[in-house]
Amino acid sequence: MSAQLPLNAATQAAPARKTQPGRPDWVREPLLHFLLIGAALFGIDRLVNRGTDEANEIVISAQVTKEARDLFKAKRGHEPTAEEMKALQKVWLDNEVLYREGLALQLDKGDTAIRERVIFKALSVVDGGTQLPPASDEVLRDWFEKRRAKYDEPARFDFQEAVLGGEAGETAVRAFVDLLNNGTPGDAKAGLRVFKGRPHGNLTQSYGEGFAKALESAAAGQWLALQSRDGWHAVRLDATSAGKPASFEALRGVVLQDWTDAVLAEQRSAAVAALAKKYTVKVEAPAP
Repeated sequence: MSAQLPLNAATQAAPARKTQPGRPDWVREPLLHFLLIGAALFGIDRLVNRGTDEANEIVISAQVTKEARDLFKAKRGHEPTAEEMKALQKVWLDNEVLYREGLALQLDKGDTAIRERVIFKALSVVDGGTQLPPASDEVLRDWFEKRRAKYDEPARFDFQEAVLGGEAGETAVRAFVDLLNNGTPGDAKAGLRVFKGRPHGNLTQSYGEGFAKALESAAAGQWLALQSRDGWHAVRLDATSAGKPASFEALRGVVLQDWTDAVLAEQRSAAVAALAKKYTVKVEAPAP
């Protein structure tokens, strides 16, 4: 048997969290186990643990691993790292544990959509055992300072990109940059793209770390040939706006909500992990 936690159920079980555009840190999100993967990862219903006789044995099959890898690659554009693959398997395992515990508590009685409702009910039982510690200003401020990068306003960059047709290599791009710096309009031989207010994280995600650092250190108004992860680009930095540190006092309500979500998610994960200890977990090697 396998387990599936629907997105709507998970959302009802935990308060909404503030999200940050352009931050690819999904692995570190405290609600990872219950929000990001959703129904897609566990759509291979009944392919896992089929024919397993041991009631307390859970097998993370090669098929589950392959499906998780394929879905991750389709969404993220690259193969998952070993750490990311381990996190995906942990998501599946947590939901399988919740599903089995829900069945053991007979939470499926009277339900037609057993799988989704049982997991949600089991998660509700787990949530009933969570309890927030006191949220003093000292606690919240310490939590805020350790995660300041999430709340600070980053420096932002305005730039243009002149895109040559086809797959232009370094030589062609550098030659075109020379023309641009000698007065040729940016859209004379290429499509011109204009970007406003792009933060470092967004540049890194789109073009790569090396490209982002080179653009950010460039002189405004000068066309450059910069290499990104997907090839060479003719770009010109137009303007830079400095970052602004966040104020704890102004964001206290937001910080309190984020802290609450994180603490409850940690307690939830710990409770599911404790339940999982009663099971013997096996991970099949992926098919060659």
